[in-house]
Amino acid sequence: MGEIWGAIVWGLIPTIVVAGLFAFVIRSILRMDRTERKLYAQVEAEERLKRGLPPRDETAGRSAHR
Repeated sequence: MGEIWGAIVWGLIPTIVVAGLFAFVIRSILRMDRTERKLYAQVEAEERLKRGLPPRDETAGRSAHR
C-alpha cells in the first residue's frame, strides 16, 4: 500500500510545482501592471499640472456596474 501512496505523491509533485510557478508568474505580472499604471497616472498628473490643465477625472469612462 505504501508504494501506491508514494506513486501518487510523486505523480502530484510536478503538477503542484508547475501550479505554484504559474501562480507566482501571474501574481508578478499583475503587480507589475498595477505599479506601471500607478506610475503612468503620476507622470500624467505631473504633465497636466505643468501645462495648467485640470486634474484628470478618475470616474470618467468607468461603468456604474464596477
